[in-house]
Amino acid sequence: MSIEQRKQPRLRVLLKGRIHFNNNSSSIDCLVRDMSPQGARLMLSETATLPEKFDLYIPQKERTYRASLRWRREDGIGVTFDGGETATPDAAPDLTVSALLRRVGELEAENASLKRRLADMIAAAASANFD
Repeated sequence: MSIEQRKQPRLRVLLKGRIHFNNNSSSIDCLVRDMSPQGARLMLSETATLPEKFDLYIPQKERTYRASLRWRREDGIGVTFDGGETATPDAAPDLTVSALLRRVGELEAENASLKRRLADMIAAAASANFD
């Protein structure tokens, strides 16, 4: 049985994230699985070597957190957020009409992109079956 060492418990979430490093010249997609104001647990699809410090961008929150790598396991990594008040993840969202319309537009564009990728994959699978 492990002893909880966090100051605040992490809440279970499922958010898309992107890790940026090497002066934003490198990036990796990730899933944010647990999150608190002090840190998060991230799932990575790639087994890349990450630096000790990097930026974590979460599009749904429209926030970038400066993160420090704390632990690494086969199924993910744990990070703490640097920067005190600027890293608080539960800030009030922008609910203005223009912000909501912008967000709807972003989601529609992402949905269209995913539909195109799915159609391309289906077409590639169909052509592979005929070869």
